[in-house]
Amino acid sequence: MTSDPAPVDGEETPGADEAPPAVALLRLADGLPPVTDTAEALEAYCAELAAGTGPVAIDAERASGYRYSNRAYLIQVRRAGAGTALIDPIPLDTLEPLQEAIGDTEWILHAATQDLPCLAEVGLRPVALFDTELAGRLLNYPRVGLATLVETLIGVQMLKEHSAVDWSTRPLPEAWLEYAALDVEVLVELRDILGRQLEEAGKDDWARQEFEHLLGFEPTPRVDAWRRTSGMHKVRGRRSLAAVKLLWEARDAIAQERDVTPGRLIPDSAIVAAASALPTDRGALMSTPGFHGRGASRHAKDWLAALKAAAELPEEELPHRTGRSDGPPNPRAWADKDPVAARRLELARAAVARIAKDNELPTENLLTPDSLRRVMWTPPRAREPVALLEALIDQLRALGARSWQVGLTAQALTQAVLDADAAAAEKAQSSEGASERDDDPPAEESVEPEGEPDGDSEG
Repeated sequence: MTSDPAPVDGEETPGADEAPPAVALLRLADGLPPVTDTAEALEAYCAELAAGTGPVAIDAERASGYRYSNRAYLIQVRRAGAGTALIDPIPLDTLEPLQEAIGDTEWILHAATQDLPCLAEVGLRPVALFDTELAGRLLNYPRVGLATLVETLIGVQMLKEHSAVDWSTRPLPEAWLEYAALDVEVLVELRDILGRQLEEAGKDDWARQEFEHLLGFEPTPRVDAWRRTSGMHKVRGRRSLAAVKLLWEARDAIAQERDVTPGRLIPDSAIVAAASALPTDRGALMSTPGFHGRGASRHAKDWLAALKAAAELPEEELPHRTGRSDGPPNPRAWADKDPVAARRLELARAAVARIAKDNELPTENLLTPDSLRRVMWTPPRAREPVALLEALIDQLRALGARSWQVGLTAQALTQAVLDADAAAAEKAQSSEGASERDDDPPAEESVEPEGEPDGDSEG
């Protein structure tokens, strides 16, 4: 790593009332390497990589927002003794030499879940890894973007002006390539700093468990993805919901075939507008808000076919407003559906928040909100405290919670279940007592005893 020169002895330093000097920009230590886009060039770099030392910094650039696929269009690799390689996977038949050269060496990535799927797609899978973003979260840094951590911990600034460009562009501009190379320039140094801080905080074992868990990461399959169409809350009626669904599916199929991001064909707002208006001919369709541009016009027949299919769909096949899910209902509905579960969740959330604060962790890294909801909606049936604790530990582990998370939260969640049950029982007993009092017969009115007959009465 190189940076702008620091002031030498004897130079004037800014006074107390002057603005602090600008943070130095991160520079490439070895200059910009050529793009590796042939088998021969890849073999040559892999030989250097295998002879290098220490962990391997890896990053990948995708064309999110431009392409449908999640494929890697550039892969950056850096290791001490080997320098940096900018590998173009598109013209290469295989990256097996790269996988072999890395072997069981630790990977360093930032936000690993973003890059692991596209790297696995080209045959690159880690045996061990260190995620600098996740390390930052475990250390409770308020902002864990790569540029922020680098500036905070290393003291140099990374410019991010090319973070949203179309990486499927060929040839890639030199400025983009330099930006990409900088993403791995200081990952090893950043990893060393964060690793020491994790040890000092007593969180290194937590991090190890998290990183091991990431080795088996798979993206969550999208279920009923059409329901996430932006603005769908404006749609009224199940027939219009069907139109949203069929238009979304038509757009998705075309986008996948053409490998373009779906929103570049027609935006979500156009789907919502068409589903509400239900136009039946091209003229009406193209006058619907959002239907402009080449994507809307070129595939007008597809949009009209989707709308026609929605109009003809049998009533019993129309989608409902909410989809089926294997998870618990929305927490907002718990109080009506199951007041005891709602109380369990309230107590558990407060307990998890306290534990996270005590351990200087983001709450969601201590236990995922989904896991917490699932356990509190359907906790184990056991109510003897030890049996409940053991069953709840098994439930958390089945949901993917790591040992350190279970160790910190299981007892508190057990107590939340018991306390909610106790509160419900007390309320029921109180209500029963009140009901019994309401059912008691009214007390008889006291009657004055009849007095003795007057003396002058007839005998």
